[in-house]
Amino acid sequence: HRFIFDTTTAAGFGGAILFANNYFVANQNAYGLQNSDLAVVIIARHISTPYAYDESIWTKYGVQLSDFTEKGKPPSMRNTYGRQLNTLIGRGTHLAVCQLATRAIAGMIAPAFKSTTDDVYNEIAAHLLPNSDLVPSGIVAANRAQERGYALVHAV
Repeated sequence: HRFIFDTTTAAGFGGAILFANNYFVANQNAYGLQNSDLAVVIIARHISTPYAYDESIWTKYGVQLSDFTEKGKPPSMRNTYGRQLNTLIGRGTHLAVCQLATRAIAGMIAPAFKSTTDDVYNEIAAHLLPNSDLVPSGIVAANRAQERGYALVHAV
């Protein structure tokens, strides 16, 4: 049983967490399936990409990440979805993190810290949440997962 949740916004990322949790619970309660019977991937791309970064990145770059993910709201120095994600990751959920968006985000952050895009990118890449992998592009990951039999939900 394979499911992939494609996210592009902050709200969509929150929805994917809710849907993924429901997927695990409903399969366990209604069908007696265990976490290991299910394959769940959340794609973090476009605006939702920073939610796949760990707390050290949010602590350091929270102002810039908040401005990117939820422009106009007060900045957060924490990953809004960190606690919920840790629960899902514990169940076996994987995160596919868009490399293109991560590089763009690093380029946005670098000038504020008098750093280079490559240095910020490498730092972010080293501090993804557990069970996270950088993929060349989030939209390509969605395509490849479907080619391998994953059902797709675009969470908005």
